[in-house]
Amino acid sequence: MRISSRNVVEGITRSPQRAMYKAMGLSDIDLEKPFVGICHTGNEATPCNIHLGELALHVKKGVTESGLTPRQFSTIAVSDGIAMGHQGMKASLVSREIIADSIELMIRAHQYDSLIGIAGCDKSLPGTMMAMARLNIPSIFIYGGTIMPGIYNGKQITIQDVYEAVGSYNNKKITMDELKNIENYACPSAGSCGGMFTANTMAVISETLGLALPGSASPPAEDERRKEICYHSGKIIKKSLENDIKPRDILTFEAFENAITVLNAIGGSTNAILHLLAIANESRIKLNYDDFETIRKKTPHIADMKPGGNYLMLDLDKIGGVPNLLKKLQNKKLINENVLTITGNTLKQDLDSIKTLSYEKNNVLRSLDAPIHKSGTAVILKGSLATEGAVIKISGTTKNRFIGHAKVFDNEEDAFSAVLDNKISSGDVVVIRYEGPKGGPGMREMLSVTAALVGSGLSDTVALVTDGRFSGATRGLMVGHVAPEAFVGGNIAYVKDNDKIEIDINKNKLNLLISKEKLNKRKEEWNRPKINSTSPVLLKYLLLVGSASRGAVTNPI
Repeated sequence: MRISSRNVVEGITRSPQRAMYKAMGLSDIDLEKPFVGICHTGNEATPCNIHLGELALHVKKGVTESGLTPRQFSTIAVSDGIAMGHQGMKASLVSREIIADSIELMIRAHQYDSLIGIAGCDKSLPGTMMAMARLNIPSIFIYGGTIMPGIYNGKQITIQDVYEAVGSYNNKKITMDELKNIENYACPSAGSCGGMFTANTMAVISETLGLALPGSASPPAEDERRKEICYHSGKIIKKSLENDIKPRDILTFEAFENAITVLNAIGGSTNAILHLLAIANESRIKLNYDDFETIRKKTPHIADMKPGGNYLMLDLDKIGGVPNLLKKLQNKKLINENVLTITGNTLKQDLDSIKTLSYEKNNVLRSLDAPIHKSGTAVILKGSLATEGAVIKISGTTKNRFIGHAKVFDNEEDAFSAVLDNKISSGDVVVIRYEGPKGGPGMREMLSVTAALVGSGLSDTVALVTDGRFSGATRGLMVGHVAPEAFVGGNIAYVKDNDKIEIDINKNKLNLLISKEKLNKRKEEWNRPKINSTSPVLLKYLLLVGSASRGAVTNPI
């Protein structure tokens, strides 16, 4: 075993360090064992993370019983749901980088020999996995688990329904009492938002990549199995140390191909594209938009999951979870089954060891021979409005082509006000710009706007295009991640009201339908707006962050 912690606790000169550890209750015997850093993103900012400190105790027990020395620490996590729709959302994507950086600093400073990371909300999952890839010491990822659905009028509801209810109330489709009841019942417990939104998407991906134990993604946050998963993760880290299984041994190009396959099969969040590019960057793997499209086109969409479909993570768990999904894809040779996982086995060996019942008769996962869509849902668009690319999730829309007239807004707030004031009409393309990684700064999500459009009944007749992001709960004809972004002079900066914009999913096109001469003239007349922040952390992010088409990372390698 490679034991970096010996640099800290062995020898006469390390007597002061040992004294510090003994102040925390460790003995000489404890100090002789490898150290396992247990990081959780628990806090009282969000139900996604509120229980993670307790889960860490079960990990700690497993580590101790395996004969290793656990050292628990925590890091930040931003609640996307609570930060949504105001200036706080600018902190969200930035937090992914800070989570990765802070975990790296804790491990490097204290020379821990391995890492177990527990995360719950959207950016804490990829941030933790990015740190694992960057540090490249034996590591295991654990998801905090999904929330249970709320029940209202006999139906399962989630936070998505609350956001959409705001638009419905504004258009007098529901009463204030109905809105309040939806608010009161939507989120009944601890856990991450219940649909196949960003957190659950990244949890499925963590298991698919092989960084998390088989079957660990789908059990709910307050299910007893989640404690068992934590305990067993704490136990198995010793095997990873003994066999020197490191994240970059697991995070191969083939593993990322599997993750992209699963992303498309489940109709997952567009944020996963951004996060997979970022994790690949930390893993020293070259991954780009062309890889996403190549894999998408041969992957059927089979999971009928919210926001575009009908079911929740809880429903996927009831029919065998991610292993059942992977076995379906494996049977059609759509995944590489020979990749290594954290167990020390291949993915095939892991799947063979899990005895799943026959769940063929269910509505959650369709047959691969009769999918929801013949090709995957995470579509890359390119064209004169997005020369580097843009993304759209088609699981929540029935339209493949849309041409409309632009209504342009230079920030999210103005667009949201226009929706609430009923200034958006059928046939419009709402353009929200200067919300990219640099322009925001921070690349805000637009769930308040997109949900208000859906709640207003405009989801099938209006499109939205932005250099910002979308929540995993977004549905409709919504195009995000437009790159280059407006702030760096991307063509979205030159759009004017009433310009025609074309979205063609079948041809992977996103075009601004004006002449080259007119576009060039607008470029010459354009002046970059003033930086939209005085925050030191956001300004540092603005200086460092790269294009969304490469994962919006701050440390391109």
